[in-house]
Amino acid sequence: MPRSSSSPPARSFPLALDRVAIALMLVIAAVTGLLLWSGGRTSAQVRDFTWQDKTIGADDTAFVITFSRPMDHQTVEKNLTITPPLSGKISWAGRRMAYTLNLSAPYGKDYTIRLQNALDYFSQAGGPQSTIRPFEAKFRTRDRAFAYIGVQGEEAGRLILYNLTQQQRLILSPNNLVVNDFKPYALGDRILFAASERTAQPQGLLEQKLYRVSTGIQPHPPLQVDANPANKDPVKLPEVKPAGTLEEILDSRDYQNLKFDLSADGKTIVVQRVSRTNPADFGPWVLREGQPPEPLKGQPGGDFLITPDSDSLAIAQGQGLAILPLQPDAKPLDFLPKFGMVLNFSSDGSLAAMVKFNTDRTRSLFLVSNQGTQKQLLRTTGSIFSAEFDPKKQVLFCLLSQLVPGDTYQEEPYLAAIDLKTSKLTSLLPLPNQRDVHMDVSPDTLAVLFDQTTETEQGNASGVRGQSGMAIADSRLWLLPINIADLSKKSEPEQLPLPGIRPRWLP
Repeated sequence: MPRSSSSPPARSFPLALDRVAIALMLVIAAVTGLLLWSGGRTSAQVRDFTWQDKTIGADDTAFVITFSRPMDHQTVEKNLTITPPLSGKISWAGRRMAYTLNLSAPYGKDYTIRLQNALDYFSQAGGPQSTIRPFEAKFRTRDRAFAYIGVQGEEAGRLILYNLTQQQRLILSPNNLVVNDFKPYALGDRILFAASERTAQPQGLLEQKLYRVSTGIQPHPPLQVDANPANKDPVKLPEVKPAGTLEEILDSRDYQNLKFDLSADGKTIVVQRVSRTNPADFGPWVLREGQPPEPLKGQPGGDFLITPDSDSLAIAQGQGLAILPLQPDAKPLDFLPKFGMVLNFSSDGSLAAMVKFNTDRTRSLFLVSNQGTQKQLLRTTGSIFSAEFDPKKQVLFCLLSQLVPGDTYQEEPYLAAIDLKTSKLTSLLPLPNQRDVHMDVSPDTLAVLFDQTTETEQGNASGVRGQSGMAIADSRLWLLPINIADLSKKSEPEQLPLPGIRPRWLP
């Protein structure tokens, strides 16, 4: 049967749909292009600030701000403010801006960061102006706090925490223990210490055990990611326990515990131990979290220090220094025959301060890099007791001594700072009439703590003794302000109303 001439074409309806679809696609493409060019109607904003509501320390050297859109760098840098000011350098990677501090942020302060009136990138490129939503956030630095060992009354031999920011003093260890040495954990929430029963004095050093005590400090550090490439999960923070919560870490039943060191990540302890039944069984043991102690077999040695990566040990062996993996029966990674002692490492492990004992009875202080370079910083007829790097690796603070002229051999300690670029030594403070001195530089490098000790040959019921083994009659703590930007500016030390020895700042 023939079609009627009035029948519509068979494909007219689908063709109309095609035309509508094409038109819609063109409109969507045009709108998308316009949005991409103009940046849309919504204002740019800060999506993430890594230090927001966090408590930072000296190791936190840079923060990152992530924006919702590409930004005009110049307007961001012009309008970004930090109160109180923290000078730094800015770098960009796409929508992320990093701000690296020139110097460590002073401890015990609250900071506010603000950003407003900054434009996005498309405003600069000729599109409609889009001003960032005003942004404000707060962060703070850790309290200025340190620990020390008391020497008088009920505080004698006990571990004490003093918070300079809050002006608070807290006894951490129980009265039955005499503390001999201690090392804080990286977040300041716990302290590892060696102590013996008060009833075991004066043989306490041979009976000491290792303990861990909580400080009560609640850390709120910026988010950290596990350094292991296979594990990108945030590092789990330890449980915060009430101040003074004590736990025994290592007993002294079969072995005497001597010198010890704590790794930077807080997961490893190395202890020099000697068997009570076989004096030839002497050497370092490794104690890891949740595992029994394990000897580094075949590795007897002298003074040691765990490297900043927490994986190796620098230990004096014979006529040099060996770098050993923290594994039983492992072969040395390196051997430095020139040096007899390592004093300290920079926080990133790229530099070390080492001592060479010369044949003419002098001592030399060397700066040694992980690239193999060795630079002599000083040569002295006196002693080189300790050294500490500032966080930026520009200055090495030292406790040294010089010989006093005369017929009797006598050394006079002094605090000094060495510019690592020029090797210029600046004497900060002489310490006359001192035999047993300990110093520690604050993590923000604004002050040095040191003690002034009086020893006695008479017995001391408190059991507190100096490095020489003599009883401590009295000791006072001192605070010396320093200006790392101009070390020639001398300050007068301030005596603190705290009788104690071996002060050490919390990180």
